[in-house]
Amino acid sequence: MTPVWSLPAGGAGVSARDAEALSAALGIGPLAARVLVHRGLGDAEAARRFLNPSLEHLHNPWLMRGMEAAVERLARAIRSREKILLYGDYDVDGTASVVLLTKVIGMAGGMAEYHVPHRLKDGYGMRTEVVEAAAASGVGLIVSVDTGIRANEVVRRAAELAIDAIITDHHLPEAELPAAVAVLNPNRADCSYPDKNLCAAGVAFKLAQALMAALGWPEEKRRRVAESLLKLVAIATVADVVPLTGENRVIVKHGLAGLDDVRNPGLRALLEVAGFARGTAPSARQVAFQIAPRLNAAGRMDSARAAVELFLTGDPARAAELARGLHDRNADRRQVQDEVGEICERVAVDASEAALVYYDETWHRGVIGIVASRLVERFHRPVFVLGRNPDDGLAQGSGRSIPAFHLLEALESMADLFVRFGGHEFAAGVTLEAARVDEFRRRLNARAAACLRPEDLAPRREIDAVAAVAELTEPNVAEVFTLAPFGHGNPPPVFAALGVEVAGVWPLGKDGKHLKVTVLGDGLALALKAWRFAGRAAELPAGARVDIAFTIEEDTYSAARGNPGWAATLSDVRPG
Repeated sequence: MTPVWSLPAGGAGVSARDAEALSAALGIGPLAARVLVHRGLGDAEAARRFLNPSLEHLHNPWLMRGMEAAVERLARAIRSREKILLYGDYDVDGTASVVLLTKVIGMAGGMAEYHVPHRLKDGYGMRTEVVEAAAASGVGLIVSVDTGIRANEVVRRAAELAIDAIITDHHLPEAELPAAVAVLNPNRADCSYPDKNLCAAGVAFKLAQALMAALGWPEEKRRRVAESLLKLVAIATVADVVPLTGENRVIVKHGLAGLDDVRNPGLRALLEVAGFARGTAPSARQVAFQIAPRLNAAGRMDSARAAVELFLTGDPARAAELARGLHDRNADRRQVQDEVGEICERVAVDASEAALVYYDETWHRGVIGIVASRLVERFHRPVFVLGRNPDDGLAQGSGRSIPAFHLLEALESMADLFVRFGGHEFAAGVTLEAARVDEFRRRLNARAAACLRPEDLAPRREIDAVAAVAELTEPNVAEVFTLAPFGHGNPPPVFAALGVEVAGVWPLGKDGKHLKVTVLGDGLALALKAWRFAGRAAELPAGARVDIAFTIEEDTYSAARGNPGWAATLSDVRPG
């Protein structure tokens, strides 16, 4: 599907006056200044704060509704050596939250065990049988992480068994909150916490910050522990695809910087199997594509307990063994994911379909969320991909959406269809009777057709700035990289070079899918990698004038060989 290009205000670029003023105020070049202005950061102080996120910019954890009650109850459980159960989730965000609170509670002298559900056997969410088993083992307090915001019945059952509950979550709540001792969720309607975009590990981190203060830890110790925890919180924040703006930007900027010096045996082993040598810190993109998938593979293909144990073990040999196991599971995940994805992509999509639901009894439920994301990128429509749970016969799956369609609100409008459902605006999970999948497909499509306009279903190519080839100098490119970390909410800037001449096109790689493209502009050559562009080679005849959309990224491989430390990647092309 051909994207519609959206050039910055003013056609050829943002207001020259605004960009020049910002450039002068910050002492940065025009290329980075134009991107900042286009992204609403034309105010010099706001841009300066964005470019230099500080730990002092983290919000006071006590601003979160329910924090005092949560800390009081948790501190009491620690002091009395009460048995605490951390109830997590099986993805990176959930397992990282479990590890974070396990470590802090342990450092405070508490006793914390954890339960992480099995994705395929247990599904998402808290379950009463786990609470009942906890009661039988003497647990007095359950702290949920990355789950529980809709677990009203489970929390009621815990109360009947004399177990208190603290819910920490970031998913969107229902009107009625669980009747817990405390509910920490910046998205609850009565919470005035300044940043609503924290992932679950971010919420757990705020609880840890407040707990350390309440326990009277010296400020220097609190800061040292917080900086250590931020490494894991940063990985979870990137993995959970929450916006890398506001407090999340501070977390990720500082957390990733700390990954160049890692002492935790599990994290060190994970970085090594992902290809990162000591002394090097991965970017947010590298976390998203090289580190997070290995952690997620545990919960997708088997049990997520391996990911938790990886970070809790103090034995380097055991850590290396666990990391290798995650690496192998990730390879299995990729193969299964590709198989399911290829089947889905062969299905013809009618233009009248505003939402898509795919279902097959044989599909591995551990990879269908990733497949749904891939299909949203291809078809630019809300997509659900479902498999069948052989234990109960129910259809289970995940959905992903586009900016114009609120997925959770759509599911709430047809709540009678589901045994369970939950999520947020762009991602959700459902469980329903297999016999009702066709009805789900019809109702979701009808909802999407009523909500979406034709232009909503057309992908857009948002251009941050028009750039002349002559502007792509080492200093200018280096300043663009100061806008990192890049990810959801702060994507890598997309530049457009208009009316450049195609100098040549060559195959790139061994599988025949990719190209290397060279264009000429301002009397200078620009080489670009064009991933999966082989099918569009006819749009790039030698000598043609074209407009190109492209991104730039750091290239450590090139830099290590004495070449420029960056590379350009072609995003799109159109006649110039």
